[in-house]
Amino acid sequence: MRRLVRIIRNVLLALIAAIIAVAAVLAFNVFSQRSRQLQVAAVPKAHVDTQAAAARLAEAIRFRTISSYEKPDQHAEALRGMQAHLEKSFPAFHAAAKREIVGDYSLLYTWEGSDPKAQPIALLAHQDVVPVAPGTDKDWQQPPWDGVISDGFIWGRGSWDDKGNLYSMLEAAELLVKAGFKPKRTIYFAFGHDEETAGTRGAKNIAALFASRGVKLDFVIDEGLLITDGLVKGLDKPAALIGLAEKGYTTLVLHAEATPGHSSMPPRDTAIGMMAAALARLEDNKLPLQIRGTVAEMFATLAPEMNGVSRVALSNLWLFKPLLLREFAKSGPTEATVRTTTALTIFSAGDKDNVLPGHAEATVNFRLIPGDTEASVTGHVRDTIRNDRISIKPFPGNTDPPPVTGTASPSYQMLNKTIREIFPDVIVAPGLMVAATDSRHYVGVTDKIFRFSPVRANGEDLKRFHGTNERLSVEGYADMIRFYRRLLENSAG
Repeated sequence: MRRLVRIIRNVLLALIAAIIAVAAVLAFNVFSQRSRQLQVAAVPKAHVDTQAAAARLAEAIRFRTISSYEKPDQHAEALRGMQAHLEKSFPAFHAAAKREIVGDYSLLYTWEGSDPKAQPIALLAHQDVVPVAPGTDKDWQQPPWDGVISDGFIWGRGSWDDKGNLYSMLEAAELLVKAGFKPKRTIYFAFGHDEETAGTRGAKNIAALFASRGVKLDFVIDEGLLITDGLVKGLDKPAALIGLAEKGYTTLVLHAEATPGHSSMPPRDTAIGMMAAALARLEDNKLPLQIRGTVAEMFATLAPEMNGVSRVALSNLWLFKPLLLREFAKSGPTEATVRTTTALTIFSAGDKDNVLPGHAEATVNFRLIPGDTEASVTGHVRDTIRNDRISIKPFPGNTDPPPVTGTASPSYQMLNKTIREIFPDVIVAPGLMVAATDSRHYVGVTDKIFRFSPVRANGEDLKRFHGTNERLSVEGYADMIRFYRRLLENSAG
């Protein structure tokens, strides 16, 4: 009996010691994490004629610059109309910069710097927009193409994505030219016209033009991650995330062949049945959740700024990683940051209720986290569906994830500093861009790509992206102009 008591006591003592040791490690990791935020003084707010700038953006929304992969010229009149509006709206900038048309409708501006040895930079945006879903016009609080300014917002398709960025860049450049600013390094403004349909005619051609001229850019900045408010649990301040990495884009077309025939005598295997089984397997066997690279660095940067349980968890991923991944898997937006996603987007088979179709086709779209490739995803699909009667073909325009930009460069530190000068209340951290941008076409002419839109957004705002009631705050738009003005001063002044 005494021996049993002794054993139990020793086990309890060992357990208590283990708990104390784990608690000590947890506490050490929490309190040893130092803030990575730059200590920067906010700059005085530059004057912006807010109402006039908002009116110019509102007018730009009225040009229905909807891009189409199949019919690239269908909205040529709208694109040319908006380009004429740019010339009229920003005369000083157009007098200071050289303008070129690339790929029929894309714009490339060159604002020559005074130091030919200084490496140039490029600000990217796109002129095109996505369409409004048929039948949803009535659901908008303001008509989507009217460019209405109401209740402190600029309403309409493209206000946020991406005419807000494009026009705020030029508003900032116009103010600087009028103030006598002379850039030391050359600044390019590259505005594609088909970003929403892969950017193969616009951004890809601009990047190829740079390459043919031997231009190597210090960095490019494109649309991307936002200043999110209330979206990061445990963080009391808004988070300004700079996209240093971007997901790859892979679409695979699956095709199943079977013997067509009368529905009264169905065979054991049908085209629709095989395809349905394959798609169900893909949804049931998704690619693994992972925390690595830029996402791991984002957590490490945010951890010291958090409070409570969130700070403990992010400071101790060695223990809490499985719990964190399960939490992230609960919603699409958060899951997309830690997984190569699988989306079943198109299904086609049959055209008569009593006829078995001879083939079925399905399209599956994957957004690849860095480290995955089109080849690895194709292998995953083949191993998962386990059916040699289903062929797998890649879609034109697929791209592997572009290289990851590091945080150690002076360019990143300059961008970080600029954000905190204009938005002093935010926490800045690196992040992963889950959608595709024009910037991926520039990997051959720069090794530093930043994806950041200086737009404040909450959970409700994110639903408006490519959706109903897209809008941009008038005051927020003024801050976007101030941001780009300060960015140009810091990077080329």
